[in-house]
Amino acid sequence: MDKSAIDRYFAATPVLAGLCSQNGWPDNDSLKVEVLEQGPDQALCSVSFEEILVEGAGCVAGRVPCWGRFRVRWDATGRIVHAAREA
Repeated sequence: MDKSAIDRYFAATPVLAGLCSQNGWPDNDSLKVEVLEQGPDQALCSVSFEEILVEGAGCVAGRVPCWGRFRVRWDATGRIVHAAREA
């Protein structure tokens, strides 16, 4: 699996919202993905980003660092079919 495909997946998937702790959203500009282990049809990835927090007026109120590990699986065509958070 090409690392750039994994990067694109995490930039577009809603699974990262599960790491947000204050009802914000992931900042794709701060997104970093590191492949820790890779096999023929899966990889263990470390993901970090800043959660953007917004005030009622729509202004950015702050940023919170978030990180987690995900097991990513892909099919025979190289399409990512599943990503599960690991402890």
